[in-house]
Amino acid sequence: MGRSFANLHIKSKHLEKTVEALRELSEGHAQVLGKPNNEAQEIKVVMYVSKSNENWISVLHDYFVWGTVKEIGKTLSRLIEEPVMTAGYMNEEIFELSFFENGDIQAERIFCEQWTRDEYEQLKEERLNDDYLREALDIRNQDFDDFIGITSPEQAVDKLSELVRMSLWSDSEWIPHEETLRKRFGKYEF
Repeated sequence: MGRSFANLHIKSKHLEKTVEALRELSEGHAQVLGKPNNEAQEIKVVMYVSKSNENWISVLHDYFVWGTVKEIGKTLSRLIEEPVMTAGYMNEEIFELSFFENGDIQAERIFCEQWTRDEYEQLKEERLNDDYLREALDIRNQDFDDFIGITSPEQAVDKLSELVRMSLWSDSEWIPHEETLRKRFGKYEF
């Protein structure tokens, strides 16, 4: 079993607006964060937020894993007027990149070897829309073509991190162990 992570990113320059949307997500939609509605007020939701660069705000939470982060991104995209990107990386076999706006999936790309697609019979993109991906990520055509041709999940994460100028290698579980993440992410309780 290899390394895994999941995180989400909002394409925004407005940290305060993003924090308010995260508060609304935590208070009004706690079930997507794994909290039963009756516990929502009793247990504080802890998120780690970073203004990763001038275009992206990154968010970490302990319920973000491959399989849950997409639903959280979809819900958050209804609460904020910005594109929401989710990244899920599972066991060094799959890197799933999804984009949501207004509660709808706009584009998705899964990076993996063919044998992985064969092994996970239901593994396929929910919506292929490379034009949307390229525009949302603001990547030049040549760089984008090179990026989407990658089949190694690890190489895809590295390349995307380079192209958007922020590290996607982050997970809330890693914060206690990695000083660079502790410096980069602020802790928010809702």
